[in-house]
Amino acid sequence: MNAVSSPPSAALGIGSSPSKHASLPLFIFLGGIILLLLLILIFISRKVIKPAKFRALIARAVNGPVTRDILSGNLRTIIYFNLETLKKATKNFNQLNLLGRGGFGPVYLGKLDDGRLVAVKKLAIEKSQQGESQFLSEVRMITNIQHKNLVRLLGCCSDGAQRLLVYEYMKNRSLDLIVFGKNDIFLNWGTRFQIILGVARGLQYLHEDSHIRIIHRDIKASNILLDDRFQPRIGDFGLARFFPEDQAYLSTAFAGTLGYTAPEYAIRGELTEKADIYSFGVLVLEIISCRRNTDLTLPSEMQYLPEYAWKLYERSMLTDLIDPRIREDGFVEKDVLHAIRVAFLCLQPQGNQRPPMSEIVAILTCKVELETMPMKPAFLERKKRHDEKISWDSISEPFPSPLKSDSPTFPRHLK
Repeated sequence: MNAVSSPPSAALGIGSSPSKHASLPLFIFLGGIILLLLLILIFISRKVIKPAKFRALIARAVNGPVTRDILSGNLRTIIYFNLETLKKATKNFNQLNLLGRGGFGPVYLGKLDDGRLVAVKKLAIEKSQQGESQFLSEVRMITNIQHKNLVRLLGCCSDGAQRLLVYEYMKNRSLDLIVFGKNDIFLNWGTRFQIILGVARGLQYLHEDSHIRIIHRDIKASNILLDDRFQPRIGDFGLARFFPEDQAYLSTAFAGTLGYTAPEYAIRGELTEKADIYSFGVLVLEIISCRRNTDLTLPSEMQYLPEYAWKLYERSMLTDLIDPRIREDGFVEKDVLHAIRVAFLCLQPQGNQRPPMSEIVAILTCKVELETMPMKPAFLERKKRHDEKISWDSISEPFPSPLKSDSPTFPRHLK
């Protein structure tokens, strides 16, 4: 029996049913309509729903953070975190995960699903006058400010009134925990000088080298974080931009933190980069002496660190200021005394008497010579009266240096 085979025309589709040909254009037409409707739906969603909420919806769908460029033109990718992700990472902002509490808000340790440790800062903005788009714009600005001595911002979250920033986690946490004896870690002079120089370079970048000038406003030990090699990184820079001008966000009733604040800023509200330079001078003395700038438990002449340091200088006893553990560990005395003199230069009474941070870095690295001592620095002095008034000493008419200098001494560039 001969096998039955299909005609060649059938194999090639020739002579097939006319109804199949008729349905093809219909399928193409319907597919085009569906695709067009989908594109219109996406367009409307992006316009009606705020961008951050749109990303949050996507984030909830995938149950994790969305990696996305917050604003077009930004070369660096920022992670937008939804609130649920950060709650999970910090165990609902558990107090046991609290790393610290600064003027801008509390910071919590968080652990993401991929195992990374992060520091989550909840900005203490009670009455935010800032829209979501403005907040994201400020985040972009801070993210683009990158330097090895600045803490890196990884991402953010904006959910209702909540404003959160996510930073890289620093293993050795903040400098104050080590310098002020809350940790058993001892820093030798080499490491302390590394921290001083790193902070100076970070401030130089913020003041002079960044595409936008940033005045920190609150340089102090708790805002200096240390990585696993004790390299310093300045935290909280640029955060003042998130707060309305009339909202008090720093640690005291007047601007800044008591003991770190430059006189012209505390008294007259004059804010320039010179205020940060004054605070840096106080920080250097703290690092060298391993004590806080203000300690009312000490005898009266020792209570205010800049004042005490200057009195020791007048008595030719500056080595008494140095942390005894450094002396026991071994150090080059002239190097430490040089750093103290740099601190005095930063603490000059008038802002225009303090050199810029680039000059400070040059002096610290001995590229510029400090020929003579600066004049008596400005410092807070508490008058022992019933009303316990606090006043500034040596602001308008600073005392001359024991070296009999007639005018403020500035560094001379080495040839």
